[in-house]
Amino acid sequence: MLEVINDFLSGKVLIVLIVGLGSYFTIRSRFVQLRHFFHMFAVFRDSLKSSAGQLSSFQALMLSLAGRVGAGNIAGVGIAVTLGGPGAVFWMWVTALVGMSSSFFECSLGQLYKRTDSDGTFRGGPSYYIQHGLQKRWLGMLMAFLLLVTFGFAFNGLQAHAVTHSLNNAFGLDTTYTGIGLAVLLGLVFIGGIKRIAKVADLLVPVKTLVYIGVTIYVIVLQFDQVPGMLMTIVKSAFGLDQAFGGLIGSAIVMGVKRGVFANEAGLGSAPNVAAVAAVEHPVAQGVVQAFSVFLDTFVICTCTALLILLSGFYTPGFEGDGIALTQNSLAAVVGDWGRMFISVALALFVFTSILYNYYLGESNLRFLIGENRKALMGYRALVLVLIFWGAIENLGTVFAFADITMTMLAFVNLIALFLLFKVGMRILRDYDDQRAAGIKTPVFDSARFPDLDLDRQAWPANPPAAVQNQAEPQGVTAAQR
Repeated sequence: MLEVINDFLSGKVLIVLIVGLGSYFTIRSRFVQLRHFFHMFAVFRDSLKSSAGQLSSFQALMLSLAGRVGAGNIAGVGIAVTLGGPGAVFWMWVTALVGMSSSFFECSLGQLYKRTDSDGTFRGGPSYYIQHGLQKRWLGMLMAFLLLVTFGFAFNGLQAHAVTHSLNNAFGLDTTYTGIGLAVLLGLVFIGGIKRIAKVADLLVPVKTLVYIGVTIYVIVLQFDQVPGMLMTIVKSAFGLDQAFGGLIGSAIVMGVKRGVFANEAGLGSAPNVAAVAAVEHPVAQGVVQAFSVFLDTFVICTCTALLILLSGFYTPGFEGDGIALTQNSLAAVVGDWGRMFISVALALFVFTSILYNYYLGESNLRFLIGENRKALMGYRALVLVLIFWGAIENLGTVFAFADITMTMLAFVNLIALFLLFKVGMRILRDYDDQRAAGIKTPVFDSARFPDLDLDRQAWPANPPAAVQNQAEPQGVTAAQR
């Protein structure tokens, strides 16, 4: 029954939601992800600056990448290619392209409607912009519950399963002992809260990402003469034009979208929870940064994994096996047995930081549901660690189907909320664009311009000094531009 429901929701509803509404956001915003593409790098550079007592925009980016760059980038791509052929990679690209606009708006709104905690730190996410933007707390609570169940519980079990079985395949390590070790290490980080999680992400995310990209690019360069032909095979297979994969066009679309969403999470409502904690001058700046993270996740990392598999010669049409083993054996076919070990270690790092991210999403949404309750928080931490250990040693076919269903429900609630709040998103985007057009290098959000919105005036004060200074010192701006 779960499989039947899952096939309908993730095979039909999810595609319409992600691609359809993502395309709508893209067109209505005049391709915001392309217009601001090169600006992303400038904002990314500026995000390195930190604010006293708050997480920086860069730390929030690293934390979101900790979640985006996970098992989906290795195992997920392998599953997509196995079941959908090379054409699935093309549909992952399409999902990411339109998903960049969805992520831009959800993270900008997450910043806009964030709230200040009693200790001065920020919290936000879909539940907050649904409650304060749409004035529907019941729907915000449903969103928080779905995020808690999907990321806090189901996805953590799946991630633990992926890494322990990968280590077993490469090193022969017993899944029971690796599951215990993983749970203990994670527990030590959980105790430190969001700031310790962010520090660990700061350290591990750049390392794991750059090393993995470096090794896969090395393998691709060794066979660079085959890359143009393989890219052509990916595109032709996506439309059923390659004879070897002609019968997989339907599977290519379904698997490309499903695994693409699982990898980059654009539109699911997960990234806004993390994007909201950063201290930034304007909500749109964080939206731009998060759109960049979708690009990096899919167009760079997932593409590296896909080319690694397709160029290795190990993969053949009709291949049967799991995505992790396919990626491990593909690398080993080119560089030798150390490739299997490398994929296992890389996956371990990917999964470790992803679980930290998933845990934080669950904690943040638990707080939204019941407020500050230390006993409930400790109970949540204990349950997550138990599920991580359980996921490490059990077969998770049923849990995977359940997670796909709740993931689709998340996308449905979040994307409908984004659609209803799209005019607000466009208003703050225009405010940001107008300031940039006026020559202001770092636009500043002034909540006084938006008196009709239910905002936290402590997080977004009216007439902030930087905004007043920008108005007082227009940089070579004409009256028409102003």
